[in-house]
Amino acid sequence: MQNFLASGIAITGSGSAVPATVLHNQQLTQLVETSDEWITSRTGISQRRLALPADSLTLLATAASQQAIAAAGITAADIDLILLATSTPDDLFGSACRVQSELGAVKAVAFDLTAACSGFVFGLVTAAQYIKTGVYQNVLLIGADILSRWVDWQDRRSCVLFGDGAGAVVLQASKSDRLLGFSLKSDGSQNQYLNLSYHGSSVELTGDIHVSTGKYQPMTMNGKEVYRFAVQKVPEVIDKALFVANLRVENIDWLILHQANQRIINSVAERLNIPEHKVISNVANYGNTSAASIPLALDEAVREGKIKTNDIIAISGFGAGLSWGAAIFQWGR
Repeated sequence: MQNFLASGIAITGSGSAVPATVLHNQQLTQLVETSDEWITSRTGISQRRLALPADSLTLLATAASQQAIAAAGITAADIDLILLATSTPDDLFGSACRVQSELGAVKAVAFDLTAACSGFVFGLVTAAQYIKTGVYQNVLLIGADILSRWVDWQDRRSCVLFGDGAGAVVLQASKSDRLLGFSLKSDGSQNQYLNLSYHGSSVELTGDIHVSTGKYQPMTMNGKEVYRFAVQKVPEVIDKALFVANLRVENIDWLILHQANQRIINSVAERLNIPEHKVISNVANYGNTSAASIPLALDEAVREGKIKTNDIIAISGFGAGLSWGAAIFQWGR
């Protein structure tokens, strides 16, 4: 295969997968004091997909990856690198290598990347660097999460928001660079607003030697602060990515934000003066699927024929860390 040293990248295929089980808003009223009207008016979410105990992140990620590889017109044996953006692996040590094995991507190096709901955007930029330096030619980037494992189903502020799913894209070396610009940000001083924390207690081993033993607790979130953060920072980071790309808002064909909340999506689009018909949203059907949300929405739009080759797409992820980022790219070869 030809080596494009310091080459550009092209995003040549996409895929997605979600569990079969659907949880509607009305069913949530059996768990917590809420209503379909309350959920839809505040979040835009009508239903979400949930992984059953027999399901796994590996299976979802593998299914999405198989679609993306086929759409790119290559085989698993062609993949050089697999990046799995997730905060909910099947194994705390990571699930990317399991996905590599399931795919039969025998020559690919594989590892997990954790940046919560920003994971797909951070992963896209990371994958691009391996290609641009000529190290790898074909990279599989997956965003996948099973947040239902970590939701407190008695907390009505958060349990209505989240769902499970996976999305994937293939990035390939290209003589022209289709990644036009990006900007990534982090602010750990706001880390406390969205957490999935380890809680341990001290256990004596011997003498004065103690270790911590415990487990991770359900997710906690300050929804008002996360909303305020998103509507302020996301338009700024998209503007920065557009500046790097030497483009204007008017050049954007499609806006795909992390599917956290329809109100956030609407507010960001309004602040950027991006018309509704250019905004892609599927949060109503899937809820917040964390790192999976952008590639899941991207793949649906591609398969529906909305997104076409050479369309300019702006994506932005934001969430725990706190972290946020944006990327501007042209679809296809």
